[in-house]
Amino acid sequence: MDKKLFEILVCPLCKGELKSEQNNSELICRPCGLAYPVHDDIPVMLASEARTLTTEERL
Repeated sequence: MDKKLFEILVCPLCKGELKSEQNNSELICRPCGLAYPVHDDIPVMLASEARTLTTEERL
């Protein structure tokens, strides 16, 4: 994913910072406990498409 795009992206729910995880295939919002998928370098920033983080992943 383009670094400039990543720098301006925020969580659509809490507007918090996102972290890139798992070989850049997900963008993680720890406060919300969600992982947004990235398909073909395009982030899918829909809460309905996000995966809920496990307890271990939230730490």
